[in-house]
Amino acid sequence: MARYLDTARWARRDAFLHFSAFEQPFFSLCTRMDVAPLRAALARRPGPGGLSLACHHIALALANQHESFRLRLEGRGPSARVRVHARVDASTTVLRADDSFGFATLPHRPRFADFQAQGAAALQAVRDGPPGFHEPPAADDDSTLMYFTTLPWVHFTSFAHARPGPGVADSIPRVAYGRIQADGARQWLPVALDVHHALMDGLQAGRWLQALEDAFASPQGWLD
Repeated sequence: MARYLDTARWARRDAFLHFSAFEQPFFSLCTRMDVAPLRAALARRPGPGGLSLACHHIALALANQHESFRLRLEGRGPSARVRVHARVDASTTVLRADDSFGFATLPHRPRFADFQAQGAAALQAVRDGPPGFHEPPAADDDSTLMYFTTLPWVHFTSFAHARPGPGVADSIPRVAYGRIQADGARQWLPVALDVHHALMDGLQAGRWLQALEDAFASPQGWLD
């Protein structure tokens, strides 16, 4: 049975009503995080997918721990409802040999080894699929997804996602990773986060980003 937030008792009720009526209600944050400790930990336990799957795993695990990232908006204005999903999975872009790209679904798995094995197979299935652009496979409920993309060619300092036009229900958080830049012992990874302001503020987005940074700095528990 679907669970909905009691917005009448929500401390953010006024902000929720304000931003849920916006035509463009998303806000974006862009930062960089040191992934040198994560790379070192992965070097001691090689496996498919490498750093990319590890970053997806940790980010998705944290999204499932932070309720704000499992909230989805249904409707607009005063009649809008906020659904609370018990779990969210990832949808990520996958580059093919012909320079086209597709989409792979990466289900949340608490254990990294399980996520790694299943994720690597899902990524390879898209790489081996038909060439050219294809819409992601239809899901029973796309709102249970969180969107990811990676631009390994650019060490970006800001990022903006393409979005559907007005009237299309969309409150899904989006994460983008960029090209890693070495700085001495540090390995800086650009991380961009895009979230719906009716469902969270800078406080909740910032806490998630802080948790992600902490996990990258001390990754062993996330990999074990």
